[in-house]
Amino acid sequence: MTFTSLDTVMIKQRWIPNRPHWSYSQLSQYLRCPLQYYFQRVVGLPIRFTPSGMALGSAVHHGLAVYHRDLQLGRQMSAHQVQSAFIEAWQAAENGRPMQFRGGESRNGLVEKGVDLLETYLKEPPPTDIVAVEEPMVVPVTTSNGEILEKPLVAIVDLLCRTQDELKVVEFKTSGRKMSENETDTSMQASCYVQAVQDRFDGPVSVRYTVLVKTKTPQVQHIETVRTDLDISRVGDVIHTVERAINAGAFYPIESAFNCSGCPFFKPCREWRGTSQTRALEHVGETTTEPNSC
Repeated sequence: MTFTSLDTVMIKQRWIPNRPHWSYSQLSQYLRCPLQYYFQRVVGLPIRFTPSGMALGSAVHHGLAVYHRDLQLGRQMSAHQVQSAFIEAWQAAENGRPMQFRGGESRNGLVEKGVDLLETYLKEPPPTDIVAVEEPMVVPVTTSNGEILEKPLVAIVDLLCRTQDELKVVEFKTSGRKMSENETDTSMQASCYVQAVQDRFDGPVSVRYTVLVKTKTPQVQHIETVRTDLDISRVGDVIHTVERAINAGAFYPIESAFNCSGCPFFKPCREWRGTSQTRALEHVGETTTEPNSC
């Protein structure tokens, strides 16, 4: 899991104060839809609701993190304890912003699905030699020509284990389908994580995506991928290019069913006419709005 903001993070036994930084979620959001990036991260429009899928994924991640931390400490949690951690995180999401459900979804149905996903994962052999669980790492960003960018990269890996030959980053996903090899091999997220772990530790690093598949009978998919130095320098080149685009004010919508369905910035997006700031600022003080899809 990556995150978008932090107050302080502990890196290499030193407290690093809050400073401008990049995360995979920031980078992927700009690449996915620059105008959404602008509304959320430049203007700071409030997010009025939480998509149900995001709430489910976050609550499942919390349950997994609690489980793995206890394993790291040499304790074995019961399935009931893991489920309780999941329910606690789900209820916290419910008590925050209003939750938006897709057609055919229900609150109880999603909670049951989350419990089933966790039960399925707990039947897997537990991970061993755990090095870190959701530990933040800050690393410099370097382009392919050796230029070090001003803003560092901040990453939090879901799980980091040591094997006989390498360190293995485990990234958890909840999804309605399995991931393909093409998706994992081209994922910039994996490149960000490998860069962070290589900077923090010595030795080779690989990535395993563990996908909790939300089929009628839940499944667990494990799919491996590796990264080269070229992949890592490509991250720096992409970040450098995105920074230049942001500094030039290149904010525009990328409209698609995937991007627009459930987007919390539907109203300011539909009012956008190429000059974002004036109209967007009108929404900063709003207190209520209806969730929309475009």
